[in-house]
Amino acid sequence: MCTGRVDIAFVLRAFTNGSDGVFVGGCWLGECHYVTQGNYDALFNMHFTKKLLEQVGINPDRLRLEWIAASEGNRYAEVMNDFGKQLKGFGPLGKGEGLDERIMKLKLEAVTKLIPYAKLVERERLRVRFKTEQEYLDYFASDDFNRLFKELLTDKLAISQIMLLLGEKAFSARDISESLGLAASEVSRHLSMSSRLGLVRFDEDLKLYALA
Repeated sequence: MCTGRVDIAFVLRAFTNGSDGVFVGGCWLGECHYVTQGNYDALFNMHFTKKLLEQVGINPDRLRLEWIAASEGNRYAEVMNDFGKQLKGFGPLGKGEGLDERIMKLKLEAVTKLIPYAKLVERERLRVRFKTEQEYLDYFASDDFNRLFKELLTDKLAISQIMLLLGEKAFSARDISESLGLAASEVSRHLSMSSRLGLVRFDEDLKLYALA
């Protein structure tokens, strides 16, 4: 299977099912077995997925992409041993990030629900094709990419988490902020907007927010 076929949803499903890390191995750039050069797509997809994971507080280095030819058995063993040691250093998924299991799964669900929109944004506004791996690294670290990512996805990821949390029960704005690790001002802004849209309601007596 070409690495270009590794969907964001596959990675998130593995983490949701409790994997502490996800490894993707593909052909070296310029040595793709298919005319589509799918490993360039994989390189973009993995960087993009790392950004999504980082946005919800999950260590992006739990996802690793490496180029390994079929003849490089020794390199494969070395990379996997190194990744295994790295994951042990991170600790179990969620605990290593200081998240309890319920919140960690909620955050992954929030990203998963946003996948169709994220793919559309990625394809229409963010997708690029470079010749070298360094160019991809520079692009994802650039101010232009981070500005677009924030503009198009950051707020929607936060709202997705808030809506899922309120689906459990009513919460105060402070409890939402502390549970999700979001800034109090950010939570207040999203709750205010969601209230105007009729998505959430505020109980004046209990001082709690709930789904409308």
